[in-house]
Amino acid sequence: MKAITKAVLTSGLAAASLCAATGTQAIELGTYDNTTVKLGGYIKLDAISSTYSDGTLAAGNLGRDFYVPSLTPVGGESANSTMDIHAKQSRFNIGTTTSLDGHTLKTFVEMDFHATPNGNERVSNSYTPRMRHAFLTYDNWLFGQTWSTFQNVGALPETVDFIGNTDFGIFVRQAQVRYTAGNFQFSVENPETTITPFGGGTRIVTDQNALPDFVGRYNYSSDNLAFSAAVLARQLAYNDTVNDSSTSSLGLSLSGKYKIGKDDIRFGLNSGSGMGRYIGLNVANGAVMTASGDLETIDSTAYYLAYRHLWNEKWRSNISYSAITVDNDTDLTGTAVTDSTDSLRVNLFHSPVPNLSLGGELAFANRELESGVDGSMTRVQFSAKLAF
Repeated sequence: MKAITKAVLTSGLAAASLCAATGTQAIELGTYDNTTVKLGGYIKLDAISSTYSDGTLAAGNLGRDFYVPSLTPVGGESANSTMDIHAKQSRFNIGTTTSLDGHTLKTFVEMDFHATPNGNERVSNSYTPRMRHAFLTYDNWLFGQTWSTFQNVGALPETVDFIGNTDFGIFVRQAQVRYTAGNFQFSVENPETTITPFGGGTRIVTDQNALPDFVGRYNYSSDNLAFSAAVLARQLAYNDTVNDSSTSSLGLSLSGKYKIGKDDIRFGLNSGSGMGRYIGLNVANGAVMTASGDLETIDSTAYYLAYRHLWNEKWRSNISYSAITVDNDTDLTGTAVTDSTDSLRVNLFHSPVPNLSLGGELAFANRELESGVDGSMTRVQFSAKLAF
């Protein structure tokens, strides 16, 4: 421990390269023997004012902290507004890089305070830390929990909201084994099935898959274009004392970023059967149960487009639109399930000094059920974020 402390003091605090896992800056603490240690993360304050056309979201609901398409209230009789100020998105991480016998070994662990069940706003506003990432790499192999290989983090738009293009978004962190060979990546990942009961009702979440989820991905990069194409193949399964059923699921994701001078356009298209929890924060389930207890996959298609403009070195703006359409068989799901959602957001960021971003964003979101009942949300959000 004394040797590590000495190495830290000797090296000082130096700015490090971009952290590939999170997109945040990192501080190099120092090097001990063949291992370099880096600390990263950010502190972020969010102030969120939301107005719902058809109801409201209760305190503690995730949809008040960030945009969750399936939680936009529908079918209410009056409009309601809420105000939330929190710092729960703040995060910290630590990573190591070791050179040993001609091999490169890395570790990365990250935690934040978002989406945890504990904490309240009455006195202390205390929230439980949660694990976001925990993985190691050995040359081209990755073992542990991080972003699904099916997800292209590099195509995410810059938004004040936690995710931004959520209707479209492939957004999953989970345990996996991944191998990278040049532009290709292959992984086996932790499975989980979400099911709509016959006729509709409360989501069934199972943990009864006999096979992992399989992902293959190709990454292309040139001077102006970064592009990824990924395929997801998995089993959806459910069994109890009455039913024992499984079916296959296949999804395709295309996404990327195209540079235009200092500006860029970010885009994506996702389509497939049974993508379920992988897309739109599980706005639709992977499968629906038939009257006989069999499973049928639920199809969905989503897309998004975003434009980022740099006004100068300290000011920048983004405009983005994302949408998803779900192809429900209403004879099986009923009409109380989500048919479509979409959202539009415009923002402005100011960075008076490097790593500090002050942002404001206006967002509009809509949700419609298969029954035709709908609702909308208007959200104004401000943030202050310092990355380190």
